[in-house]
Amino acid sequence: MNVSLNGFRESMVTFEAEQGVAAGAPVKLTANGTVGPCADGEVFCGLAENERCGFAAVRLGGYVRLPYDGTAPSVGYQTLCAAANGKIRTAETGGRSLLVADVDEAAKLCGVIL
Repeated sequence: MNVSLNGFRESMVTFEAEQGVAAGAPVKLTANGTVGPCADGEVFCGLAENERCGFAAVRLGGYVRLPYDGTAPSVGYQTLCAAANGKIRTAETGGRSLLVADVDEAAKLCGVIL
């Protein structure tokens, strides 16, 4: 891609983190002020940027590059959900409509605007 979307409408919040939250993986709200790892097919609220001492910085808005599983999502608005092992995938049911800005099939990464 010849342009950069890094920094676009970035929005970060600190939450308490359940065990299993890992940097670079999608997360879901599990309780008041708490995030946890997503299981396959679950809707994710954002991306854990880091986790330390029981807290996680979670990106809720802006441009992120996420690993995907299965078929590469197409650019444009797609319905996405969490996949196994900290990845995302195209949702068959449920999911969240997000803008896929770019797809790198060789690296199995896609750029998404949350």
